[in-house]
Amino acid sequence: MTPKPLILLLALCFSLFSSAQDSLLAPTPPMGFMTWNYFGDDINEQDIKSMADAMVEEGLVELGYEYIFIDDGWQGGRDKRNNIIPDPEKFPSGIKALAKYLHSKGMKLGIYSDAAQLTCAGYTASLGFEEQDAKTFASWDVDYLKYDYCGAPTDRKTAEKRYSKMADALQNSGRQIVFSVCEWGQREPWLWAKEAGGQLWRTTYDIRDKWSANAPEGTNLHEESIGYGILDILEINAELDEYAGPGGWNDPDMLVVGLHGKSGPSGDQGGHGATNTEYQSQMSLWSLIAAPLMISNDVRNMDEETQRILTNKDIIAIDQDPLGKQGKRVINKDNWQVFVKPLTDGNYAVGILNTSEKKQRFKENLGSLGLDGKYKLLDVWSKKDYRKTDKLNFQVQSHETLVFKLSR
Repeated sequence: MTPKPLILLLALCFSLFSSAQDSLLAPTPPMGFMTWNYFGDDINEQDIKSMADAMVEEGLVELGYEYIFIDDGWQGGRDKRNNIIPDPEKFPSGIKALAKYLHSKGMKLGIYSDAAQLTCAGYTASLGFEEQDAKTFASWDVDYLKYDYCGAPTDRKTAEKRYSKMADALQNSGRQIVFSVCEWGQREPWLWAKEAGGQLWRTTYDIRDKWSANAPEGTNLHEESIGYGILDILEINAELDEYAGPGGWNDPDMLVVGLHGKSGPSGDQGGHGATNTEYQSQMSLWSLIAAPLMISNDVRNMDEETQRILTNKDIIAIDQDPLGKQGKRVINKDNWQVFVKPLTDGNYAVGILNTSEKKQRFKENLGSLGLDGKYKLLDVWSKKDYRKTDKLNFQVQSHETLVFKLSR
């Protein structure tokens, strides 16, 4: 029997852990729908409302996809008092009314700006108006700000100053607003963005709707915009596990699941679509590396495979595990990548990615992954259970990622 003082101590530790989690902004990676890949800057309030309705109807909100992030293109300039305003044709009811609509459905609203005079698409941005814009966003009941970096200097010091200034403005706005640092990883934000006030930070350029850029060996993915695919983004983010945790996340950009080569931002630079196996791998890998899960396909018209991938409760639970550990890549050789992610309950998630162009058999002892003893396995995609073992021995399709939850 556990001594009563020890039980009380454990209860106190759990209570303190829960309180700390509750006080954090973004204690787990944010989830929702982001407008950019599907709509570009051609957005309006009716499209946002219809997408929100679909997210509720499809059960996505119940699964944790609680945000709608309005990306670039919502701005209508500034009024005579220099208050930033929405485009009156796109958002005739205003952003506050839209936030109220989303909140009534149990959802949250994200919005977009840039740390320069103009945004990436050439709309009004926030440089020099940080305090004023932050108070405006707060008055609209906005819950999240994605802050881009087009038109800004290339050095890190300026970036740190500009992001810190907006973070301070948000903290002084009177409303809790999650702050997304979006400078594309060029100034290594994982080293400074959390201290500057960010809850998440983009680690790469924009993702395209494809598996890989097939870049020549030796290409510096941090410096060249080559049209990143899923695998290219993974290569960068997989090395950053030590920097992620509750209240501060590496952001490898949106899910391209279900876009199927749609024209627009995600279709640029060879983004002509990925297979369903590759889409499922992105969902698996993003969950293993504790990434924000930002849907960018048309939720109103999802095919069966897209719905299956995006609504898998077990894979979402791995992403949203409150321990907040980004999975560590423990194998990266011979066309295999293996990730191990510790979970709150003392269990583990293990992902096995076959990067080759053919089906292969993976054989490995769990001990070589740093996992001693025997574990029961649950395949989170097939839902098949395996009895206790200390070995992994599975066929893996080309570009497939098998994901198992391991428990004692």
